[in-house]
Amino acid sequence: MIEHDALSATSEAYDAAAPLYMQLFRDELRDRPLDRAFLGAFAEAVSAGGGGQVADLGCGPGHITAHLDELGLAVFGVDASPAMIETARQTYPGLRFDVGSMAALDIADGVLGGALSRWSIIHTPPRELPAILREFHRVLAPGGHILVGFSASDDPSHPTQVFDHAVAPAYRWSPDHLSAMLRTAGLAEVARMVREPQPTDRRQFKEIHLLARKPEAGSARSTA
Repeated sequence: MIEHDALSATSEAYDAAAPLYMQLFRDELRDRPLDRAFLGAFAEAVSAGGGGQVADLGCGPGHITAHLDELGLAVFGVDASPAMIETARQTYPGLRFDVGSMAALDIADGVLGGALSRWSIIHTPPRELPAILREFHRVLAPGGHILVGFSASDDPSHPTQVFDHAVAPAYRWSPDHLSAMLRTAGLAEVARMVREPQPTDRRQFKEIHLLARKPEAGSARSTA
């Protein structure tokens, strides 16, 4: 199980940061054409796979949820921070936002056509991440896609690195290691995007987007 104390501390920290996060990140995609392109590719993959509901897991103030809605997805947001959810509801009243934990999603088995986890796994202690990835697998329909965003570690020989996140303890991941963890959870990598840091970025970390897919029922599942 995910440690309750760690989840509670992270949720409380984001409660306090909710107004600032909306101010800082509401327009973040405006100057990120590659991010927009990969989110667009995710939306097309979900639609090509038959569509269905999409969950933005760790949606924060809801700005990415709103972007996915504009791309035509039937999307809703989930976040552990009640203040983030309240901010999202006030800012985007036409969309659905639920308080919830990625460790125990209030979503039925196999119902989602897609899921987004954009920098929402970074506060999960490494030993607890496999359970989160299994939960992602559980809620996805066969053929469904998940897009996971995170910051890359510098040394591929070390699966994770702690970094000085302003809100709560956080971790960077080796992309290959995280891809292998997704595969173990039953989610096969389809594509990845590596975004080099910009000179103006406060943290000079590579940003990774991994697109993975839950195999169709009856297809082979890798357990590597």
